[in-house]
Amino acid sequence: MLKYLESLYLWDSIGSNYVEYNFLILFLRRNIMKKVLVPLAQGFEEAEFIGIVDVLRRAGLHVIVAGLNGAGIVKGANGVSIQADVALSDVDINTLDSIALPGGFEGMENLSNNEKVIQIIQTLHTNGKLVAAICASPIVLNKAGVLQGDFTCYPGCETGLNGKRINMPVVENGNVITSAGPATAILFGLTIAKRLCGEETYKALYDGLLLPLTKL
Repeated sequence: MLKYLESLYLWDSIGSNYVEYNFLILFLRRNIMKKVLVPLAQGFEEAEFIGIVDVLRRAGLHVIVAGLNGAGIVKGANGVSIQADVALSDVDINTLDSIALPGGFEGMENLSNNEKVIQIIQTLHTNGKLVAAICASPIVLNKAGVLQGDFTCYPGCETGLNGKRINMPVVENGNVITSAGPATAILFGLTIAKRLCGEETYKALYDGLLLPLTKL
């Protein structure tokens, strides 16, 4: 697809679409290889999952929705079911740029008890790549040994965790990003997108999703 667009760009370089094609090619070059894993576990928090995946796909990132128990339908905490794209067992850790964990207490427990999820978090963190979790799922980061210093989570979930909970919607601490809960999911997704895609993409999404209206 990229080669096709480059040919189109050259063919139409003197026309009115020059700038648009050029921007799209640069956008694809920057983001086409960036992959974010969103593991899907029974009991996940639906609003958080949708907020994360929707925003990251709008940003042009390759989001892999991987079911812990295979590429099937997974039921969320409030009865909403989502189809996993692939099985977690088929995900190649070496191709990933980030992992983002939805919350939901049951979902968090299932993520925490999955050895591959823990391994992926540890590997990405060691390699300086982004690891991110929302709501109860910073508990999973803690189990993986990557949570320290300032973080945020759903109130009450900080008990027994390393570091200090900050009452903020999103907290960035090195290559660890945490977020508080369902209402902060879009901001969480935007923060990940900003780190992986840059300020320009972040600002376009921030305005396009009408985030300024939430400050009324």
